[in-house]
Amino acid sequence: MNLKLASSLIVIFFAGFVTRPDPEVVNAKNGGLFLPEGFEATVVVDSLPGRARHIAVNDNGDIYVKARFAEKDESVIALRDTNHDGRADIIKRFGGSAKERGYGTGMRIHNGYLYFSSELVVYRYKLTPGELVPQSEQEVILTDDHAHGMHEHIAKPLAFDSKGNMYVPFGAPSNACEELFRKPNSKGMTPCPFLEDHGGVWRFDANKLNQTQKDGYKFATGIRSVVAIDWNKSDDNLYLVQHGRDDLLRLWAGLYTPWQSAVLPAEEFVRVKDGSNVGWPYCYFDQMQQKKVLGPEYGGDGKMVGDCDQYEKPLLGFPGHWAPNDLLFYQGSQFPERYRNGAFISFHGSTNRAPYPQASYIIGFVPFKDGQPSGGWDIFADGFAGIDPIVNTSDAAYRPMGIAMGPNGSLYFAETEKGKIWKITYTGDKSKFTTTALAQMEKRKSMSHIRTPDVVNDNLDKDKPVAGGKVYSVYCAACHQRNGMGDSQRFPPLAGSEWVNGDKKKLMEIMLKGLEGPIEVKGLPYNNIMPSHSFLSDEEIAQVLTFIRQSFGNNAAAIEADEIKKARHALK
Repeated sequence: MNLKLASSLIVIFFAGFVTRPDPEVVNAKNGGLFLPEGFEATVVVDSLPGRARHIAVNDNGDIYVKARFAEKDESVIALRDTNHDGRADIIKRFGGSAKERGYGTGMRIHNGYLYFSSELVVYRYKLTPGELVPQSEQEVILTDDHAHGMHEHIAKPLAFDSKGNMYVPFGAPSNACEELFRKPNSKGMTPCPFLEDHGGVWRFDANKLNQTQKDGYKFATGIRSVVAIDWNKSDDNLYLVQHGRDDLLRLWAGLYTPWQSAVLPAEEFVRVKDGSNVGWPYCYFDQMQQKKVLGPEYGGDGKMVGDCDQYEKPLLGFPGHWAPNDLLFYQGSQFPERYRNGAFISFHGSTNRAPYPQASYIIGFVPFKDGQPSGGWDIFADGFAGIDPIVNTSDAAYRPMGIAMGPNGSLYFAETEKGKIWKITYTGDKSKFTTTALAQMEKRKSMSHIRTPDVVNDNLDKDKPVAGGKVYSVYCAACHQRNGMGDSQRFPPLAGSEWVNGDKKKLMEIMLKGLEGPIEVKGLPYNNIMPSHSFLSDEEIAQVLTFIRQSFGNNAAAIEADEIKKARHALK
């Protein structure tokens, strides 16, 4: 049986429920969120300047938010509710640096200090009792002193154990340690040189100032990219949920279908200990086969295991591209016993599932018993997107991000698109809470942003778009989205872009050579990698560039195949 036929049979089995009616999409209560019976949500703040990434809550209820965008030297937003109505009525900014690359951030309160990070620096303040804005001097705990011209995964989330240690991931700079970066059918390097100082988690002294990576200890390796990380106090172990690799279809079109590229590989929920190796870049976890398989860069075909069974197996594998961006083990007592010591995971939402609907945009929960997941996972909070199906990332009203626990056991959720924050409390009778209270949330797993998509019926391109649009759908929509609006975080918009509607020569060179490093599009900063698409024919590049220059509200001149041919020759 060939791989494509097998994938079709697998998806029919896993998506057999797709004909069930979708539950209601929009909720008028709880700030728009759907929650299990007995829980209520209060909107703390509707929006924040600079939006929001991770958050932390102090013992007195003050909330600290790491902004997505810094203003001046103020990338932390502090919130206080003085009249106890549940909404913040004092908002102040401080800390960090206006030069920060704000995409990858962490925020934790630990031993009386507020720790927070940009992509490159971990800062802290000693919190002053009673003061919303700390009166102490800002300190630098860690600086990432690597050159990052081509680096994509340099978030600095934070976790702390009880022994004075801080744990910080250093993400890997590629999909699978390819010899030729993001080139189709490129082989992987063995051994992978990136693993010397990236692709893992390092342990540092939480109280030592001005450290760099060489001051730390490599705690775990084989981990591609991490934004969700937490120390579980109940079993005294580090846990994380890593982002799996991308581009199975674009880089290995002969092996993978669009459906496989949309749902694979898994986002891995892993317990890591000193010396753990999770297997990147050689292997990835397939949540449907329930095993790690060899990556195509290393001779894999989607089924071959090779030596991948020697690496750390995840506790759970979530569907591909769900973007786990925060993790919190619940140590409070306000919620029912089901939630005690379990793991809340914020799934920020996919960007690269085209031609299938975007997925997740939820807060998930993994119940634990005796230090192990005790059976599957729940949808704890849904409704952030406010729409189903989610065709483009920008269609989602909100994208969940930060999770923090308050002093009375309430939870706080922050989202990135407007900077909205919710406070979640349990108002029911804990002694009467049973799994039947979760039944309505379980039904939501039939919605298109959560279910495994049907290989035919959920394909948004099943009506066969025109040539340029088809090339765009396969190679561009994963990042820039089907509506050309980008994802507001990593990938810039094409709609109204000066890069698209401007100089033809520059646009053609970007397609043929790629683009890396910080740029500005429509007044906002971006810093990611646009890979070369020189593997496309002159006709295909002309078609897709004409398509984007005459779609999404753009109205620029067409580009001909002969122009691409001349530009290709000039670059040689």
